[in-house]
Amino acid sequence: MTKRIAFLTAAEGIEAVELTDPWDAVTGAGHTAELLSPESGEVQLYNHLDKAETRPVDKTVADASVDDYDALVLPGGVANPDALRTDADAVAFIKSFVDSGKPVAAICHAAWTLVEAGVVDGRRVASWPSLQTDIRNAGGEWVDEEVVEDGNLITSRNPDDLPAFNKALLGALG
Repeated sequence: MTKRIAFLTAAEGIEAVELTDPWDAVTGAGHTAELLSPESGEVQLYNHLDKAETRPVDKTVADASVDDYDALVLPGGVANPDALRTDADAVAFIKSFVDSGKPVAAICHAAWTLVEAGVVDGRRVASWPSLQTDIRNAGGEWVDEEVVEDGNLITSRNPDDLPAFNKALLGALG
């Protein structure tokens, strides 16, 4: 059965492989991927600090409904989740998605958006190491593991963890 997966990013600062690799995994498995962002147009991907490709936005997050998707993927990059966590529509969408019980997969710095949405309290979360204090301060347990599944949350530390992250994501999709 084909599932519809939302990928939520800011307009720039997205770590390219953290979007493209899970995207290719879900579309390669026969699912549909859609790119959401606070603004319409295109988003700018990066290879660390160097500009990479752009991707067209399918829908603004303000116009998206959790009911229309089977899972949510939150790619990292430092600037991307930092910008997303200041957007009220993005934060509300993430919180609603987690509350829905559907899979939410966040990699690297994307855990910042989970902290901002107030959904890490009592949860085990992997992320880039610099976020561990933020996760602990939000009531979560930061762990240094390649992939952590806690309820409907799937989290990983960095791009090296993408194979395990993608496997967990696809497993959650059934």
